[in-house]
Amino acid sequence: MTELIVGISELTTNSAELGTIRDAAVIIEGDEIAWVGSRQNAPAADTRTDLDGRAVLPGWVDSHTHLLFAGDRSDEFTRRMAGEDYEAGGIASTVAATSAATDAELRKRAYAARAEALASGTTSIEIKTGYALDVAGEARLARLARELTDDVTFLGAHVVPPGVNADSYVATVIGPMLDAVLPHARWIDVFCERGAFDEDQSRAILHAGSAVGLGVRVHGNQLGHGAGVALAVEFDAASVDHCNYLSNSDIDALASSQTVATLLPACDLSTRQPFAPARQLLDAGVTIALASNCNPGTSYTTSMSYCVSTAVLQMGLTIQEAVLAATLGGAKALRRDSGHGRIGLIEPGSRADLQALDAPSITHLAYRPGMLLTRNVWHAGQTIDSPNTKTIHLLPSKDET
Repeated sequence: MTELIVGISELTTNSAELGTIRDAAVIIEGDEIAWVGSRQNAPAADTRTDLDGRAVLPGWVDSHTHLLFAGDRSDEFTRRMAGEDYEAGGIASTVAATSAATDAELRKRAYAARAEALASGTTSIEIKTGYALDVAGEARLARLARELTDDVTFLGAHVVPPGVNADSYVATVIGPMLDAVLPHARWIDVFCERGAFDEDQSRAILHAGSAVGLGVRVHGNQLGHGAGVALAVEFDAASVDHCNYLSNSDIDALASSQTVATLLPACDLSTRQPFAPARQLLDAGVTIALASNCNPGTSYTTSMSYCVSTAVLQMGLTIQEAVLAATLGGAKALRRDSGHGRIGLIEPGSRADLQALDAPSITHLAYRPGMLLTRNVWHAGQTIDSPNTKTIHLLPSKDET
């Protein structure tokens, strides 16, 4: 079955060959893009969808989330907004709530968040463990996350549990805990930061994961200068995330590597950290991604469009750069930007993940910040309902009654 999509005012393909196409058309066949080009050249298809002059772009690729959790940390947020500094230790309250929750309770919240994200255009998502910090609990989170995504990241090395010796905990992470999550995980991650894991501990954790075939990711350079970026480059990590505090040598190392710098603007706002130096990174030739970092403590949002508008309005990116970072940049951070079923771009052979905006161009994502503009979503060729497709019935005004 093929579907012809027409009425596309502006098609952002992220393809070096195709670029941006005006008055465009796309054909979907099964779960892939079969044809892309000008509307006047479009071949016939089995069905036809007319978008009436809306912009189309790839679905968001959210390459950093902590979607499986229980509990609420709004009190912590309130204290932080009143001036309290952010430290990594706040994770402990989420660990306690998550450990006490049933599988059904965790599924209910995670599935709702995934549906919310999908309806707003996020067609690919990564999910980390890290809110259990014991062998059975981390294995449970990895198993539940695998129900929602192929990109499950083992983050047993989130923080050291209270009252536990750090070196003993690292031995557990790289031993029985790693063995327990391995059937469900694709990636390993470590929070290489003050209050979490130091350089030597982080290196041991990444080495253990890499040795059993897991791809490497790093939380680094969020709270201050540190070893996160250097470790990520050393291990050929797919991504180093946060990157708020970077030296010139960090930026040079990233520019000469294949490691993506994943920036988390919603988190930076919530923690009142300085924004990552997005403009400096891009100008140096570093590949960047934008991600939501959805979690209950420091970035309780699934909205990638919010991250995009923030990157434009406050981080010095153009709308084209921000959209690229939130789509193809995320795909590169997950190493899913090439081959059969690649994501983050719209071209023949890529997975049919795309979204249509209730706007004529992607500029409106920053021009109208805070608005849900995603109207139509296709995920692997299947149409997904978006809140913007629903008809709103307004009450009559007083003049009409």
